Amino acid sequence: MKALIFDVDGTLADTESAHRQAFNAAFREVGLDWHWHESLYASLLDVTGGKERLHYYWRLVDPDEADGRKVKETIAAVHAIKTRHYDALAGAGQLPLRPGILRLIREAEAARLPIAIATTTTPANIDALLRTPLGSNWRALFAAVCDGATAGRKKPAPDVYLATLAALGLPAAGCIAIEDSENGLRAACAAGIATVVTPSAYTRGHQFGAALMQLPHLGDPDQPITVPGLDQRWVDLAALRRWHSCTLPEAVT
Repeated sequence: MKALIFDVDGTLADTESAHRQAFNAAFREVGLDWHWHESLYASLLDVTGGKERLHYYWRLVDPDEADGRKVKETIAAVHAIKTRHYDALAGAGQLPLRPGILRLIREAEAARLPIAIATTTTPANIDALLRTPLGSNWRALFAAVCDGATAGRKKPAPDVYLATLAALGLPAAGCIAIEDSENGLRAACAAGIATVVTPSAYTRGHQFGAALMQLPHLGDPDQPITVPGLDQRWVDLAALRRWHSCTLPEAVT
């Protein structure tokens, strides 16, 4: 195991509720009579990318107008406003990292094991989330940060993971990905990367049969979990190395 690759939304932090709040605030601000409740938003998460999600929903509610130029301009404006609201929520410290994330990042740093980000979210959203728990210089902790602007196709396509591997200069067999969703798992597996899945509240019903391991979260001494095959109650680098040495998943298409 030569590197760890992290997804962001739902993996590093439970961000989706904040994204939903930010979308709804943006709808109100521009005068759209939309409201994405929890179950609706959970279904919309099958569409990766905020602008793509907006466009998909517009096609559902008004298919005759969804591909017009004005709609595209409105989507861009709504997404920018939504990002501002999300930034405010994240900057207020309302989005703590999930259990085990900060500990594992620090452990990798101490071991000089490269870590990377492979996400389809925007650079602004990543910065909003990470600058509070990791500091304004958080990028220095990561050997590569690949986001929604990095590759053409979004998850479940493997593009962002392939770009991350290229940036790291490593083969897929040398890495482990940490994801929370079925689309993320499919993207990582299609790139040939063994994947540990920690579902979020919005993705617990997804299918994770191709995962190397599925856990509620990575665990911490004060937030223990039951980890198969381990005496300790949290996931550390030694556990990841042990799982990584056992098997690699087949590509999922």
